[in-house]
Amino acid sequence: MPIILDGKSLSKKIEEDLKGRVEILKNKLGFAPKLATILVGDFPPSVVYVNMKKRACERIGLESEIVKMEEKTSTQELVDKINLLNIDKSVCGILLQHPVPKQIDERVCFDAIAIEKDVDGVNSLSFGSVAMGKPAYKCATPSGIITLLKEYQIPLSGKHAVIVGRSAILGKPLAQLLLNEDCTVTICHSKTQNLKEIVKTGDIVVGAVGKANFITSDMIKENVILVDAGYNEGNVGDIDLQNCSSKSFAYTPVPGGVGPMTIASLLTQTVEAAEMLVKTEV
Repeated sequence: MPIILDGKSLSKKIEEDLKGRVEILKNKLGFAPKLATILVGDFPPSVVYVNMKKRACERIGLESEIVKMEEKTSTQELVDKINLLNIDKSVCGILLQHPVPKQIDERVCFDAIAIEKDVDGVNSLSFGSVAMGKPAYKCATPSGIITLLKEYQIPLSGKHAVIVGRSAILGKPLAQLLLNEDCTVTICHSKTQNLKEIVKTGDIVVGAVGKANFITSDMIKENVILVDAGYNEGNVGDIDLQNCSSKSFAYTPVPGGVGPMTIASLLTQTVEAAEMLVKTEV
């Protein structure tokens, strides 16, 4: 029987640990550390995700502020808001909910987030530091995936990981984290030729393309590690787990696999940012 990589149960364990750390921080700072989440517009999935993060903050004792901005917000207006949060000492972490409306240059806004408050690891400086093996906050979903694999003692060193998807907040940063764990990494995308043959060489296969059931059972080999980072309409991921899971050594369920670990990583890095604030003020 394949191993189910249960992100939901692991995230609960992580939250229990974080509760104690937040209590210590409250005593030292005199206030609850705050995660500020910027939501531009009212894209329904984003609203759901933002509210989930707010509830997660409340569970461990963090303060959560949702900064709502209009759909027509410009890049400069968003940067100005980020700069205000950068200098707000009560804010320990800043999250810009992805995606933003098309008129906004998302990369400019990500890079406006102060690196010490970039708890979602989206700043280019954060990405570059992680790629070079330097201390930095990591992209939350890739970081959560690595934490989950390590919790279940999944061997990474020397394994061939195939990532299907090259987004700046998932495919690319996950590739860097896996490289840092001594994996050999292949990134596939919409222009990749012979996709099926390449995916079939993967010891670890990551679905990060945003298309329901895109990776099918004829694309994977036996005893593969399946990491499904997708979440599509109908509660299905990017991997056809109904037909693929039985061929795997281990897999992440959808829901309950990667999703909870994303939030756990975000919470962890917000607490770490608050702990760093305490150190700098001593």
